[in-house]
Amino acid sequence: MLKFFWGPMDCGKSTMALQMNYNHARQGRKGLVLTRIDRSLGPRLTSRIGLAHEAIEVTDDLDLRELVQSRWAAGTRVDYLICDEVSFYTVEHIEQMAELVDCYDVDVFAFGLASDFRSRLFPAAQRLFELADEVARIQVEVLCWCGRPGLLNARIVDGVVAREGEQVMIGDTTEDAEVRYQVLCRRHHRSGELGPRR
Repeated sequence: MLKFFWGPMDCGKSTMALQMNYNHARQGRKGLVLTRIDRSLGPRLTSRIGLAHEAIEVTDDLDLRELVQSRWAAGTRVDYLICDEVSFYTVEHIEQMAELVDCYDVDVFAFGLASDFRSRLFPAAQRLFELADEVARIQVEVLCWCGRPGLLNARIVDGVVAREGEQVMIGDTTEDAEVRYQVLCRRHHRSGELGPRR
């Protein structure tokens, strides 16, 4: 099964990915944990609540099929993949995930954002919406500063909501970061209001 779990920042995607890996491993299944551009900037899957797990860093030239086949060739079983930060994968990686499911019976659980700071779909997320056997919005409630549901991830540069720029840019969620991200409702994403400083 190819399953895509999506939602805005802070909804618990990475935490859920770690829990999913734990649950499958506990039942004797063997999996690989992968990530790309994790907040730790290392080959780790990390969550904002402090949970972490070693991971394989996904690069543009990594072929997920070859990765699994190399493990099999070394005598290691691979039943599933946990793919975090999947919004930053390439569309080709998504095609490889579908092939792993269809041709090799490897389950793939993908976790990521749907849209970027401009509220446009990431290409990898769009392809997952098109190909996944199941798509699930993560139900942990994320709120805008005004109390409405937080739907969109705003990129804040010099205290202002950015409207242009590279689709992927590393930032933080702290107030003092040069480039940071904040979850906003649609109204405040449009208006650029960031709410009172904490």
